[in-house]
Amino acid sequence: MPEYADFDWSDARVIVTGGAGFLGRHVLEGLEARGVSRDRVLVPLIDDFDLTQKDDVDRLYTTAFDGGWNMVIHLAAEVGGIGANLENPGRYFYANMAMAMHLIEQARVHGMHDRGGRFVQIGTICAYPKFTPVPFQEDNLWEGYPEETNAPYGVAKKAAWQMLDAYKMQYAMQGVYVLPVNLYGPWDNFNLHSSHVIPALIRKCIEATDRGDETLPVWGTGSASREFLFVEDAADGLLTAAQRMDTPTPINLGTNMEITIRELVHLIARLTGFCEDDAELERKIRWDATKPDGQPRRCLDVSRARELIGWEAKVGFEEGLKRTIAWFREHRGDPAARM
Repeated sequence: MPEYADFDWSDARVIVTGGAGFLGRHVLEGLEARGVSRDRVLVPLIDDFDLTQKDDVDRLYTTAFDGGWNMVIHLAAEVGGIGANLENPGRYFYANMAMAMHLIEQARVHGMHDRGGRFVQIGTICAYPKFTPVPFQEDNLWEGYPEETNAPYGVAKKAAWQMLDAYKMQYAMQGVYVLPVNLYGPWDNFNLHSSHVIPALIRKCIEATDRGDETLPVWGTGSASREFLFVEDAADGLLTAAQRMDTPTPINLGTNMEITIRELVHLIARLTGFCEDDAELERKIRWDATKPDGQPRRCLDVSRARELIGWEAKVGFEEGLKRTIAWFREHRGDPAARM
């Protein structure tokens, strides 16, 4: 691996935006596993700080650890599935761009770079061009326009990377930029209006089974492909990059395993018990081809993560799905599961 200045977790005082969210919960657990106790981690809550507003970000940085924090992990985002992106393109661009812009600039104003601090920005593979050669390589990020349904969100996240890169060049600010592929796992968002494909399918299949439904409607044709990363692996990859990188070279986090949406639907239908065999699958799954498929293919080249930070995913896909299904069955009556 190349030589970078490792971050010293024993002296860490960390602000984690979005720390109460899906990935954030697992990042907090990962920090604790690295010896960063909860009293050295601050999770700003939306009721206390509107991170799209400069004054709120300034107040956060002034008050957190009396201004002595030395890492920001920016996970907070406004995001959803294809439907939510189609309904909120302006809001998703503004909110995500404003949060990143104020958090990065105010980190500079508050002197984070002078005390060896790091700003960790999570990106999105929605930033990749619509027809990126598969598997996606980080060097492809500027070779075309993103898939239209989520382009505003993807462009905002890519702009945050460019801001970090510019601040590294001009102000010597240490930045980290990772691009996780589609995440899934415990504490995902299972709200059918705003959730992504795996939690939506899990909930639909389980509730359809409970009702005794004979059919299951699914958006699109099933021809698009995706890659998925278990959330615990994503948190580990992000924190490994946070420790080992001091420059915002984009790093894909994924498994390099591609699956079509049709194959995914069939797998989840079987694992949840909605369908037991191929005949049932063909009879019960109803594809709505009037709905968009989204980007045709998504699969990441993850060689840079191995080479730069020595990281690889550990949880197999079917194992991760079983753990996610079991978690949803156990928690679906709990309001904290973000139903």
